Amino acid sequence: MNLYEDLKWRGLIQDISDEALIDKLNNESLTFYIGTDPTADSMHIGHYSSFLISKRLAKAGHKPILLVGGATGLIGDPKPTAERPMISKEEVEKNFRGLKEQAERIFGFEVVNNYDWTKDINVIDFLRDYGKYFNINYMLAKDKVKSRLESGITYAEFSYMILQALDFMHLYETRGCTLQVAGSDQWGNITSGIELVRKKLGKEIYGMVMPLVTDSNGVKFGKTEGNALWLDKNKTSSYELYQYLINLEDSMIIQYLKMLTFLSKEEIEELEVKNNENPHLREAHKALAREIITDLHGEEEYQKAVMMSEVLFTGEFKKLTKEEIEEVFKGYKKINVGNNQNIVDLLINMGIASSKREAREFITSNAISINGEKINDLEYVINDNDFMYGEYIIVRRGKKNYYIGIIDRS
Repeated sequence: MNLYEDLKWRGLIQDISDEALIDKLNNESLTFYIGTDPTADSMHIGHYSSFLISKRLAKAGHKPILLVGGATGLIGDPKPTAERPMISKEEVEKNFRGLKEQAERIFGFEVVNNYDWTKDINVIDFLRDYGKYFNINYMLAKDKVKSRLESGITYAEFSYMILQALDFMHLYETRGCTLQVAGSDQWGNITSGIELVRKKLGKEIYGMVMPLVTDSNGVKFGKTEGNALWLDKNKTSSYELYQYLINLEDSMIIQYLKMLTFLSKEEIEELEVKNNENPHLREAHKALAREIITDLHGEEEYQKAVMMSEVLFTGEFKKLTKEEIEEVFKGYKKINVGNNQNIVDLLINMGIASSKREAREFITSNAISINGEKINDLEYVINDNDFMYGEYIIVRRGKKNYYIGIIDRS
């Protein structure tokens, strides 16, 4: 299977600008670029698929450039429904540094900033050298612009596609870049760059877009959508990423394996069979989590995420560090718990039982454990030894109901 066929099989090609690109992908070495605006200081899982396709191209002998839009980020790519909030130059610069460090560390790409070649263009030169090559009717026909005509679009947003076209032409002239790769929502901006180079320089360059990675509801991942899974482990920990991936719907898993891993066709098809025959084993999900987390954060982080996840089933919470306890139970309500109180009173005070009778039933039926150890003694009294690291007590009712207590020192 050649490169183009592999990309098609993985569902990574939605459109290309010219059929001639197929042969170039398979048989030539192209310099290409992928861009992102610095709206945050970390990329998220929505970027990851696009950057992996770039990694695939690099493995096949093509040369990647990552463009972080220090200039375009100050304007904002038009959203389909509303204008993006403006961010300050200081924040854009901070985000640029974060994205540059992250891209170089994870992907090894050369990083450029379009602010470097845009900042000195004056408004007259912008209109004469670039604006004159764009027909207003052509711009109005672009999907992102068309979707905003009724609600209104600012001139700044309207000009975004010209700035991105300028980037493509600059990289063509200075780096010999002949291909832009992006998610499908960038198709209009990419074709604008192709048109600018054709009209102004008489040269042919190419574009390729891939489907956006979406969640099970068809919503793309991103900061604006509020469902970002960050590539920075300080924003989305390896454990949180593992939990998300291991709990994906079965219907999504094979698509994600194709798009987000370097596993071979044979390996993925074998996992698909296992997923269909024994979905409860989650083998495909575990493979996806292993590939992504190891690629992003390394083997040690992956093993740590697995261990922390297994603790939830084994109840061996004393294996966890204080920081890991806080991470595993980050989304849980923390309840102040007094020391030296009877187990029955504890269950009522933490909201685990609604009455003493119900509390006793839970205890005598072996439904209650503290820090992973079953408690069936109605006279048990909570003491200092029950507070891990002198602070936390983890009460479980049944198999999946967790309650987190923090010692009340008042």
